[in-house]
Amino acid sequence: MTGSVEPPQFRLAYVPGVTPSKWVRIWNERLPDIPLTLLQLSVAEARDALRDGAADAGLVRLPVDRTVLSAIPLYEESTVVVVPKDHVVAAVDEVTTEDLADEIVLHPLDDVLEWPRLPGQPAFERPATTEDAVELVAAGIGVLVVPQSLARLHHRKDLTYRPVTDAPVSSVALSWPQDATTDMVEDFIGIVRGRTVNSTRGRPAAQDKAEPKKQPKRPDAAGGRRKPPAAKKTQGARRGKPRRRS
Repeated sequence: MTGSVEPPQFRLAYVPGVTPSKWVRIWNERLPDIPLTLLQLSVAEARDALRDGAADAGLVRLPVDRTVLSAIPLYEESTVVVVPKDHVVAAVDEVTTEDLADEIVLHPLDDVLEWPRLPGQPAFERPATTEDAVELVAAGIGVLVVPQSLARLHHRKDLTYRPVTDAPVSSVALSWPQDATTDMVEDFIGIVRGRTVNSTRGRPAAQDKAEPKKQPKRPDAAGGRRKPPAAKKTQGARRGKPRRRS
């Protein structure tokens, strides 16, 4: 007795701050017979899920291990500093890392920014998560530098944020295992790249089914196109003297 075949499904991991709803909606419109399952994971968990095969693709933050994962960069985020609304930074439009030199800058363990040198003064200890760090900012312990989407995700009415012009930025990418570039992965790549439903996805099958190009008409031996034969003249149109009636 053979086992039942599991129906196809597409598992998409995504990290905090990334909003996949637009692409999920398009998937459901184009591929209603293939359910898309969303997996909200931390940055480290999403990378592990892709390597272990627990997710078919993921919307992740770069960098990723390019020896096992493929990645298509999608966009870069602005970096902001989260501060209390009554903080001096809230009075300006933007700041630099030098402006934060005297501030205690919280550095959570799940920080997604690649810092060549951390700005400001270090805190006594590192918060476990970005969410914990936001709570410390609200308590007046320090400030927090994060991608703008994370500042929005953990928004509080008593906090605000301002752009940091010279801070590192976070890049979001679509990633998937190199050895598992399935048809469903190709479908999702087409969606995030904005391809229409009728556009080719680069599959061999799709290319083989392409309509062959029409061949141009061959010219005649003289090198030009053949002229249509001249129409025969009707009897009434023949030249000559009219016959006399007897």
